[in-house]
Amino acid sequence: MKQVITTEIKPIKLWLDEIEAEAMAQARNLANLPFAFRHIAIMPDSHVGYGMPIGAVMATRGVVVPNAVGVDIGCGMCAVKTDRKSIIKPKLKKIFEIARELIPVGFNHHKKAQDEALMPSQSFDGLKIVTREYNAALKQIGTLGSGNHFIEIQKGSDGYIWIMIHSGSRNIGLKVANYYNNVAKHLNEKYFSAVPKEMQLAFLPMESEEAHQYMNEMQYCIDFALANRKLMMERMIGAITEVMGSVNHNEIINKAHNFAAWEHHFNTNVLVHRKGATRAYEDEPGMIPGSQGTKSYIVRGLGNAESFKSCSHGAGRKMGRAKAIKELDLDKEISFLEKQGILHAIRHKTDLEEAAGAYKDINVVMENQKDLVEIVVELQPLAVIKG
Repeated sequence: MKQVITTEIKPIKLWLDEIEAEAMAQARNLANLPFAFRHIAIMPDSHVGYGMPIGAVMATRGVVVPNAVGVDIGCGMCAVKTDRKSIIKPKLKKIFEIARELIPVGFNHHKKAQDEALMPSQSFDGLKIVTREYNAALKQIGTLGSGNHFIEIQKGSDGYIWIMIHSGSRNIGLKVANYYNNVAKHLNEKYFSAVPKEMQLAFLPMESEEAHQYMNEMQYCIDFALANRKLMMERMIGAITEVMGSVNHNEIINKAHNFAAWEHHFNTNVLVHRKGATRAYEDEPGMIPGSQGTKSYIVRGLGNAESFKSCSHGAGRKMGRAKAIKELDLDKEISFLEKQGILHAIRHKTDLEEAAGAYKDINVVMENQKDLVEIVVELQPLAVIKG
């Protein structure tokens, strides 16, 4: 931990030295919520979000806050270690050509509905938004999405090739998030909530039917996001197999970083909201990606109680998308990637929103959370597909 701020109702514990003013203002809002438990934890990759900073952890008693989970419910990462030790560049290119045929990116969906057996197995009876969006989701499962989502082939410090995927619940998660945030805003206005509307932190009391509905629909979206990542991983393995022959791999490591879950902290049962933060219980495996030009990491959690047993979900942005496009140098960013021999996704000025220069220094981020996780494997990017 780098610093503790004690000027608000609850302390704010930060794992970084500097944080942008707007994100700090949002952290102060969290610390003054009447239902916030004990303290607010701010991870080393933190930056401004909607209502709650990305890279923040808040435990609550008695309420759930949809905007403290975010619009991409269940967004997270998965990684697998393969039995391959190298892939030459021509084969990497061929693998990605096949992958792009199998995995729609950006706003693209499959043209045909995928097999229903790929969807989460639990019943969605009574889930209003999930039921409404289910048929559309059949064309979204196994798709990457846009923004900072990625598929990356990496070389590990353990000598093996790894595959890492970052994606979420696609449009179904967005619809659920927006619907219940609007429900929360309506209820808060109706009952004269003490939480100012401009904070964008409307809540649902846990004893309400609306909160139960949100929790159930949120869980479906978390499960859908995992199914989405699993299908993309299967198709990436298939692409590698088509180019290189049969490939074996270890069990998938999966970590969501936008969710709320009941947990036990400081002798109390609380609802922990993680928005752009990863659970890091003692010995729990996880992954922390850098940018498409820097290392990522397979990590092991240390179970630090002060962070509600959490860690960062990545490097974190140091500039917004519009600013990155305006200020970063396209030739310089491309040169940085090509000098490392990375098959990258920077082609046009608009791609600069996801350039390495738009992100914080992953080395600093990892140094700042040495009390949260320990590094197991360092992963160097070889080839990247971006949303």
